[in-house]
Amino acid sequence: MSTDPASHPKARCRAAVDRHADTVVGLSRSLHAEPELAFAEHRSVAKVVEPLERAGFAVRRGVADLETAFTATYGSGDLVVGLCAEYDALPEVGHACGHNVIAAAAVGAGLALAEVADELGLTVKVIGTPAEEAGGGKVLMLERGVFDDVSLAMMVHPAPEEMASPTSLAITDLEVRYTGRESHAAAAPHLGVNAADALTVAQVAIGLARQHFEPKQMVHGIVTRGGAAPNIVPAHTAAVFYLRAADVESLQRLENRIRDCFHAGAVATGCTHEVVQLGPPYAELDPDPWLADAYRAAVVELGRRPLSPEEERTRSTGSTDMGDVTRALPGIHPTIAIDCGDAVNHQPEFAAACATPSADRAVLDGALAMAWTAVAAATDQTQRARLLSGAARRGATVSAAVAAASSTAGGAV
Repeated sequence: MSTDPASHPKARCRAAVDRHADTVVGLSRSLHAEPELAFAEHRSVAKVVEPLERAGFAVRRGVADLETAFTATYGSGDLVVGLCAEYDALPEVGHACGHNVIAAAAVGAGLALAEVADELGLTVKVIGTPAEEAGGGKVLMLERGVFDDVSLAMMVHPAPEEMASPTSLAITDLEVRYTGRESHAAAAPHLGVNAADALTVAQVAIGLARQHFEPKQMVHGIVTRGGAAPNIVPAHTAAVFYLRAADVESLQRLENRIRDCFHAGAVATGCTHEVVQLGPPYAELDPDPWLADAYRAAVVELGRRPLSPEEERTRSTGSTDMGDVTRALPGIHPTIAIDCGDAVNHQPEFAAACATPSADRAVLDGALAMAWTAVAAATDQTQRARLLSGAARRGATVSAAVAAASSTAGGAV
């Protein structure tokens, strides 16, 4: 390797990010201006893949049988760096979680690492992951093999505070639907079976149960169908609830309790009910300690000041389908701070902050920090060997599963 500082992989990554700065910042702003919801991010995907295709990445659209999922790869090295791009927005408040910043930073990191992929023995894989806010795109892509060859996975998420190794909560979403019987609310209320009452009983039961929740368990929900008119006894009601907990085991215990609360509503009113899981559950984050430390060193070098690990553990967090990825392979999901005043994620004020010079800086710093983290992993022979051996074990497991499935299918025929 040359002794010229400008030829060092980190310096070349910085130069690449600088060279592509207008492109990636423009991408962030363009995504922000046209928010799209989960599994409908068609314009967003076209915008994200365009600079990657122009740079020579091989792009595959519609991977994992998801129309708005993609992979874009560059290089042929044995160490496969996965850079997760999110680009779905929220109803009514647009990019109030800053997925425009996430996608643009992933593209910037991909373009930077393409500059050093051959030298460092990398395959750079930008992974377009739809429907993080609702639908679990990463969970589906993980189950369908998109991450099978990935040695390490990264993304950065804008937030009010800078954290190299944040935690998250496991989550599941449940819809409860009650069915009763209509009747005239004044002339013959005794002939009705009130589905709105069933939902009220369930909500009261949940409210009373809260005093006995385990630490970090929580439930929040909205009524999505409450009845047709006040003078008709409601025969059909529905509500959607999000359940969160510290980990998947605690989440299962919480779900059992909440399902009992739903059942109580039906028993108390004579309604029937059904509970539907709307999307795949998300596991809690399990960040790789070495990658988190490498990322922390990178952002500190860039002049940022992440919270200490002790402070990180005291912060309240949301949920993400990146948790499932980090439980399956080495990965990190750091947060990168933007200037947002008193606003927090999922508020309109935070959405506005995600299209500002501070957010633009987060795109560039996040891209470079991820690129430097990958460089550190590629050039540390101990860590490189660890990451490669883990990928090999996962590959062997997948190959054995595919072989077993093929054998079973052949026998059935």
